[in-house]
Amino acid sequence: MTDLLLKNVRLPQTGMVDVLVQEGRIRQIDAQINAAAAIVEDGGGALLLPGLVEGHTHLDKTTWDSPWYVNEVGSALTDRINNEREWRARTGHDAASHARALALAFLREGTTRIRTHVDVDTDAGLRHLEGVLAARDDLAGRIDIQTVAFPQSGLLIRPGTAELLDDALLMGADVLGGLDPSAIDRDPARSLDVLFGLASKHGKPVDIHLHEPGELGAFTLDLILDRTQALAMKGQVVVSHAFCLGGVDAKRLDGLLKRLAALDVAVLTTAPPSRPVPPVRACREAGVIIFGGNDGIRDTWTPYGSPDMLARAMMIGLRNDLRRDDEVEWAFDCVSSAAARACGFADYGLTPGARADLVLVDACCVAEAVVTRKPRRLVVSGGAIVARNGQDAIA
Repeated sequence: MTDLLLKNVRLPQTGMVDVLVQEGRIRQIDAQINAAAAIVEDGGGALLLPGLVEGHTHLDKTTWDSPWYVNEVGSALTDRINNEREWRARTGHDAASHARALALAFLREGTTRIRTHVDVDTDAGLRHLEGVLAARDDLAGRIDIQTVAFPQSGLLIRPGTAELLDDALLMGADVLGGLDPSAIDRDPARSLDVLFGLASKHGKPVDIHLHEPGELGAFTLDLILDRTQALAMKGQVVVSHAFCLGGVDAKRLDGLLKRLAALDVAVLTTAPPSRPVPPVRACREAGVIIFGGNDGIRDTWTPYGSPDMLARAMMIGLRNDLRRDDEVEWAFDCVSSAAARACGFADYGLTPGARADLVLVDACCVAEAVVTRKPRRLVVSGGAIVARNGQDAIA
């Protein structure tokens, strides 16, 4: 791999530096670096950010790069689940090509690592997972895609799903997903026993969609934490959405956050405007990792969403009333370092020895980068230049 030298780039809080990349990793960061054999890129004073991290999306569902989908579905969660399953079966929706198109759109905007949930159900079997794994393999070396085997239609209510999840983990899914054990499966203790039993069997982490509101969600969250503790899975569990944390009183929230922190259970937020959300400030103060993701992007659930993680960081900031520059940096942390820690993406950051995933943006600081969301001047993934000004650029 050819050496790369980035000249005249601005590190957050520390000023102008040069960055030398060798063998796909950051080798040196200093005020002046000379490397005769390296390809030189002059950053022109642009801000240097680590590669962005998408902590929760659904690459297999997207209609990205396809004709407009006319959404006429009902408002209930089960309406959307059933509609999507029927539409995908009827149209033969190809997870591989759509996942690839959206992943590349993420890459052009500076995202170099993605955790994607992939539907596994008794209608489609493992077809969607096979498609996303094919896209992952095709894009290997350009973008790192982590897959979650996700029972979108429920676990217990669709017999045979547990066996398919077992097969999905054997096939190569990185994480085991779950969905609303109380509201969907109607038997949270048994649902979680099955889910955590599979995770324990395969030695895989868990990431559970928990849309359940208020005290119902808090009750389910306690059950999740009980199993995390009993199975010694500290640091291996994520609770996605966790709307309940935005819908309980202060005393109940404090107790839940203390348990989450003690068990190193991370919380994923998409910061939707229409639902209560886990509070970023309270999570950080309690020592709970909170990170960000888009959820679905332009699919049968929603026409909205963008593969720009700086835009998602801005939404997290807006939803949590983060206004000071240092607070906007918390929102950026949700789509960078915190997301990398929560998802287990190794060798991350702007330090010597880290994987060279780098993004150049014309901004004076992180807060300006989040708020203005200017085009990514340069994107480097694993030491290779992969995008310039929103266009593919494989060096």
